[in-house]
Amino acid sequence: MKKPPLIITNVLIFSILTLIALVGTPVWALTYGFDWFEVGAAIFLFYFTGMSITAGYHRLWSHKTYSAHPVVRFILAVGGAMTVQNSILHWSSDHRVHHKHVDVNDSDPYSAKRGFWFSHMGWMLREYQATHYADYSNCKDLQKEKIVMWQHNYYLPIVLVSNFGITALLGWFNGDILGMMLLAGITRIVLVHHVTFFINSLAHMWGSRPFTDKNSARDNGVLAFFTFGEGYHNFHHIFEYDYRNGVKWWQFDPTKWMIKGLSFLKLTTNLRTCTEERIEKAKLEMQLKYAQDKAIHLPNAEEIVAKIQHEYDVLMHRMVEYYATKKRLVNMKKKNLKETYERLELDFKYKELKQTLAVQKQKWRIMYSFYLEPQSA
Repeated sequence: MKKPPLIITNVLIFSILTLIALVGTPVWALTYGFDWFEVGAAIFLFYFTGMSITAGYHRLWSHKTYSAHPVVRFILAVGGAMTVQNSILHWSSDHRVHHKHVDVNDSDPYSAKRGFWFSHMGWMLREYQATHYADYSNCKDLQKEKIVMWQHNYYLPIVLVSNFGITALLGWFNGDILGMMLLAGITRIVLVHHVTFFINSLAHMWGSRPFTDKNSARDNGVLAFFTFGEGYHNFHHIFEYDYRNGVKWWQFDPTKWMIKGLSFLKLTTNLRTCTEERIEKAKLEMQLKYAQDKAIHLPNAEEIVAKIQHEYDVLMHRMVEYYATKKRLVNMKKKNLKETYERLELDFKYKELKQTLAVQKQKWRIMYSFYLEPQSA
């Protein structure tokens, strides 16, 4: 099958930037060196521009997981342009197509089923998408946003002014314009490119699938560290409207922390989350599937499968009852009802169910970890 024609502009941009980062920056480092101000500026811009993609392009605009103050949206729009990953409108359109047709080779713009190279960056080097769509009809909501359309219409000038202007200004202040532009400008762009591209490639190939196996997305704490929290990709693909990717408080997700932090300043609002019940149910369903898949190969398979199903059914029953009671209690407290006999009775029932559920979860974990650990892939 004949390959689509190359997109010469993209090939040149990636090739030239990569060549400068791999050759020019090391030569400059050995010849002139970089000081701590240049290194610090590069690290700051790496996180600022990278998280402008994850917090802005991805979680704010592509998935609408929260709302942001116009000042925040403007800053994220400029930071996103500094990564040279196309406009908010174009990036979000691609990404929404990806979620709608994930892993479908002819429809997913960067399907991991077509291999690492294609999903990492090969999809941007040829006219693979020319026949897919010629407009942004899946982003009509974004076309109504002034900041989005300003950035889209003036994308190239914003890219040039933000990248060369900001790094040149920092370099002038520090007395080394070219050194700053090499490290905090070009090398930083190349690094942000690849850690972002890892979300499309490695995050669909390396890791576990604790929430769903209906697509190739994986959870990987190592990738999360390098991708500003986006490595918890299996969670994201089943709960895409949750502003968090690392749902646990201890999971490395600086994008989540930034969004939440800004909410205390009223700069972000309407932070959307999936309910704890839905998340727990999804995880338990996958554990059941993994356990049953492994149990059928064990001696006394029928007996073991029946035991697993029984423990699962009991746990799910306890969980449904617990969350229903919790919801009733929360609603009662919201109405500021006095501590009537009904409320005291419900509160006692809730505490009892919580304890019973904890015991049942422990029983499930013991059984599960004894001989039914899930396959990582």
